[in-house]
Amino acid sequence: MRYSNPVLQADYSDPDVIRVGEDFFMVASSFNHVPGVPVLHSKNLVEWRLVNYVLNEIPFEGYDKVRHGNGAWAPSIRFHGGKYYCLIPFPDEGIFVSETDDPFGEWSPLRPLLEGKGYEDPCPVWHGGKCYVVFAFVKSRAGFNSELAVFETDEQLVSCAHSYKKIYDGHDISPNIEGPKFLKKGRYFYILAPAGGVSTGWQVALRSEKIYGPYETKIILTQGDSPVNGPHQGALVDIDDSKEKWAFLHFQDMNAYGRAVHLQPVKWVNDWPLCGEVTDENLAGHPVSDGEYPVDIRTDFNIEPSDGFDGEGLSLVWQVPATPKAEWFDMKKGLKLNCVSYDYNSIGNMPQLIMQKVPYLNFSIKTKCRLNLSEDGDETGFVVFGRTYAYICVVRRGGQNFLEIRKGAIDGDADETLCQSQPYDDNFVTFQMSARYEDKNKLTYRFTFGGSAFTHKFYADKGVWTGAKIGIYARSRKDSTGSATFKYFKATCTDNKYNR
Repeated sequence: MRYSNPVLQADYSDPDVIRVGEDFFMVASSFNHVPGVPVLHSKNLVEWRLVNYVLNEIPFEGYDKVRHGNGAWAPSIRFHGGKYYCLIPFPDEGIFVSETDDPFGEWSPLRPLLEGKGYEDPCPVWHGGKCYVVFAFVKSRAGFNSELAVFETDEQLVSCAHSYKKIYDGHDISPNIEGPKFLKKGRYFYILAPAGGVSTGWQVALRSEKIYGPYETKIILTQGDSPVNGPHQGALVDIDDSKEKWAFLHFQDMNAYGRAVHLQPVKWVNDWPLCGEVTDENLAGHPVSDGEYPVDIRTDFNIEPSDGFDGEGLSLVWQVPATPKAEWFDMKKGLKLNCVSYDYNSIGNMPQLIMQKVPYLNFSIKTKCRLNLSEDGDETGFVVFGRTYAYICVVRRGGQNFLEIRKGAIDGDADETLCQSQPYDDNFVTFQMSARYEDKNKLTYRFTFGGSAFTHKFYADKGVWTGAKIGIYARSRKDSTGSATFKYFKATCTDNKYNR
């Protein structure tokens, strides 16, 4: 069986992966969006399903408001002593850990491992009855980057560390080194890390017989002649108990499409893991466009973006950009969004946006909504959200409903109304969008109300450390009993219509 890259055409940034028996688990960054730190499951490293989140909310002050790009950065997942540990960095609060016996079940509340500003990308390794955690530094908080450090804690990751030791300075040969992943194989401790930047960098391996070094360095994966820019942060994972067969998963920054996940073969040469296609064993490998399944198992795992809104709660694909509140919605003959008060002329920092990742290269969205807008200022709509965004909505003014298309920007001025309909008297509205891939940096989309010619074309924009997101909302300019009930949200892949 053969696969094609990327294996996840969605924004699962900074993936980390482990194998436990015949199961593979992945975690990824979620930043300010909650539920946070997605947990994905696979049997073969190619087909993935979204099964859980580590965090129901971000338990720190200020996340009841939208804090774009803050929150949970680049977590790691490891299995030790019968427990799964997820180490999660928050750039303004520190490095924390959650644990569980069952990755499909409930994760424990966060506890601190290293408190303070400017720490990112932690990953543990166990040795001699202790746990050692490697991490990197956030320049905007710490004042510097391009260095790696290690702190020590106990085997159960209970003790909070109060100091650390720098073990690697990459300023000269590995600038912007970050995202380190710790592992032990044979006589060496290895740290795999990206350097050179998200869009134009490469993968570095460090190795030493001692945890604190000194470390040798080798570049193990570069873009080469491939179209896979970066290639950035990821995870080296063993395929079976023999520890002889390995794979490497990493992300590619695709702008509005987010950070898509690629799967590379791994070849060990002189105790170095060379990733991708290796044409010269003295040099780094290059990303492959396809390959053989690492594990000869086929599943029906996938991540379904459509939602019939017929369950007790939202599908796992949905997130919100701030701590959710119970009054935002109910599951009542569909997804009933209440017109919660948000009296601003921009939705750039509105917390009750219910959004998901861009699901395919080419796709269409159709979502039907029953209107119960009762007060002037009540509004419901469908948005494609990034640093800049556009949305279609129904707004009530002067006792009548109007269809509108608007655009705006995070931290910008008031959203601009591009077009407005005559009064709209129907009790239902169908929001539609078609999206088309132009290249890895361009996602073109067009809004439509129902089947009408009331349309506009835009380019999607990436978010703050994320790809674009698509979603729905309701709001009002004051307290209101108004609402909008979404009956379904249907996403259709249309890749067959276009050539990549």
